[in-house]
Amino acid sequence: MPSESRMTQHLDPRSPWVISTHDLGKRPGTMRRLTLTLPAPADLGVDMIGVPKDAEVELDLRLEAVMEGVLVSGTAQAPLAGECARCLDPVSSDIEVDLQELFFYSDEDASEDDSLLDGELLDLEPTFRDAVVLALPLSPVCRDDCEGLCVECGIKLAEAGADHRHEKIDARWASLQGLITENDNDQEK
Repeated sequence: MPSESRMTQHLDPRSPWVISTHDLGKRPGTMRRLTLTLPAPADLGVDMIGVPKDAEVELDLRLEAVMEGVLVSGTAQAPLAGECARCLDPVSSDIEVDLQELFFYSDEDASEDDSLLDGELLDLEPTFRDAVVLALPLSPVCRDDCEGLCVECGIKLAEAGADHRHEKIDARWASLQGLITENDNDQEK
């Protein structure tokens, strides 16, 4: 017995990430290539790095009709912006991710987590979003050899030089530190 039909949200054909599959029909083996430049969706990233909203995303896609639906595969390239996890300097680079998603014609063939076509429309944004977020570095660095910040004073260790040190006082003797300074001042008088 087929599972109960799930509600699908109707897609807006004017949305940049919604793609029409009309020319594929439901004829398995029919294929079409697409090269698109789309604006990046908002809030696409992790704490330290992400794709800036409305940045240009280059897509090179292949849409292929199969028995169950439309198979979308290809690559997406997008710029990244964020900050170094070690020194907090700005970081920018590019990311390229592989995309592959089967959009089912009906929910009878699909499981709960599978993507569905809305008539002849498919929404590529969730597929792109998932691929990018999984590929992002959790701790991006400006350089592989970035030394980060001094844990004592916060200065960049790369700028501080090799002789940057802080006097370490044993916590057990810390209360006596003030006595030595006061004694030295008394002797100078």
